[in-house]
Amino acid sequence: MHPTVTLAAGRDNRLRGGHPWVYGNEAQMSPALKDLPPGSLVTLADARGGKIGTAFFNPKPLIVARFLDARPNLAIDAGFLRERLAAALALRERLFAQPYYRLVHAEADRLPGLVIDRFGDALTVQLNSAGMDRLEAPLLEALSDLLKPSRIVLRNDSHARITEGLKTGIRAALGGEGPIELMENGARFRCDPLGGQKTGWFYDQRDNRAFVAALAKGKRLIDVYAYIGGFGIEAAVAGAAEVTLVDRSRPAMELAAETAALNGVAGKVSTIVGDAFEVLEQRAGERFDVVVCDPPAFVKSKKDLATGLRAYQKMARLAASLVAPGGILFVASCSHNAPEEEFAKQIGIGLAKAGRGGRILRQAGAGPDHPVHPFLRESAYLKSMTLQLD
Repeated sequence: MHPTVTLAAGRDNRLRGGHPWVYGNEAQMSPALKDLPPGSLVTLADARGGKIGTAFFNPKPLIVARFLDARPNLAIDAGFLRERLAAALALRERLFAQPYYRLVHAEADRLPGLVIDRFGDALTVQLNSAGMDRLEAPLLEALSDLLKPSRIVLRNDSHARITEGLKTGIRAALGGEGPIELMENGARFRCDPLGGQKTGWFYDQRDNRAFVAALAKGKRLIDVYAYIGGFGIEAAVAGAAEVTLVDRSRPAMELAAETAALNGVAGKVSTIVGDAFEVLEQRAGERFDVVVCDPPAFVKSKKDLATGLRAYQKMARLAASLVAPGGILFVASCSHNAPEEEFAKQIGIGLAKAGRGGRILRQAGAGPDHPVHPFLRESAYLKSMTLQLD
């Protein structure tokens, strides 16, 4: 039997309505509950004693419980995890012909705090909740049974783990080191799951990269915050005439150059190692047919909102100055703490300050392998706009 976490009177409606989280002020926090190890399994109950289901419990953060299943006192073991993983896999196999995608996207795949990206027979895993961290061994067992991977990397370096009171680090749980390959939109990439950013690749921009690449045929493109060149190299493979990649990470630019050669487009791809804002200012006199700005999160927490929004405005102003008349500007935000309407407002202000007008061609979020929980709309973190500027 799991310990019982009882919700305060009248505080169970949101949970019963489908929301997967319980906040600290919604639970009757007894001394015994506060002493439970982070990530413990508990049974949730309403104030009348009615059982709601099984959840992870962590007394430390604002979110104290993460819902797992409507069955109370449920054993969460390798068999349970394999069932959930198999459901996530079945969905991705309906969506994609090749095994390169986000396999698990946390709460939306009913595995709270778990993120898994698949690169053929290699997997990168993030255990972002204390509950999932405690289930590392049965999770690895379930993954090995279901997918027979040759390599698993644990990318436990996220800010979410700090919030959960967990240690951070990166290690190989199975297999060796070195880059791994993936295919996306007709291009081949090599990413570093141990030394790269996040899980090594950003599958969430797959559809946006394809859209921009189609607009770049025969055109001149600059990809700022390029990481290993996803937007730029896919555009080059799709027929862009000239591509410039910009990122402050020298290892990322070196890997991007290798990737360009891997795809046979090295002759039209150049790289610049430098700060994005500085490079945008330095190149202000130039004109590109397509300008891409896909930055890291400028708003990592709510306290960063004002500063981060100013950064998006500055980015839009500087980037717009590089866009040729009739050209394309793509901008994005992966900051879930930056509301979509505020992001769009700052992009508009930036355009106005640059003296540019135009029209929005497309607004989009992440691809379908990053599903959104229907009752957790804040999980729709990615925002993007593709514009044509006059």
